[in-house]
Amino acid sequence: MRAILQRVISASVSIEGQVIASIGPGLMILLGVGPGDSEDTARLLAKKIAALRIFSDQEGKMNLSVKDINGSAIVVSQFTLYADTRKGNRPSFIGAAEPSLARPLCNRFADFLIDEGVPTQTGEFGAHMLLSISNDGPVTITLEM
Repeated sequence: MRAILQRVISASVSIEGQVIASIGPGLMILLGVGPGDSEDTARLLAKKIAALRIFSDQEGKMNLSVKDINGSAIVVSQFTLYADTRKGNRPSFIGAAEPSLARPLCNRFADFLIDEGVPTQTGEFGAHMLLSISNDGPVTITLEM
């Protein structure tokens, strides 16, 4: 699993002009699923993200987690995180998991974040979405499990 975390002041996901997810301070999580990923992978990644100290404390140091600030998360499935651009100019996505594996694992990942105490919303798997992200810092972290 690959995740891009963006620390946000606010974020939302829209489909065809309709907002389907919206948060204040927290994390926008772009999530890619690989063919070897499992529920255990999703659980470990959710636990790591929930505890990751990337929010500023009163002294401006990154000492707080999304849980510490009572923040929320939006999880958006993004198979393009598995793009292979080594050959030619058109990315290959054969390294991404098939939808039959990726869809349920994205949902389980969101459930695991909720279990960790992070209120979590999701985008819509496979839909064309517009993301509105007010990146705070900017702070952007890449994780891979």
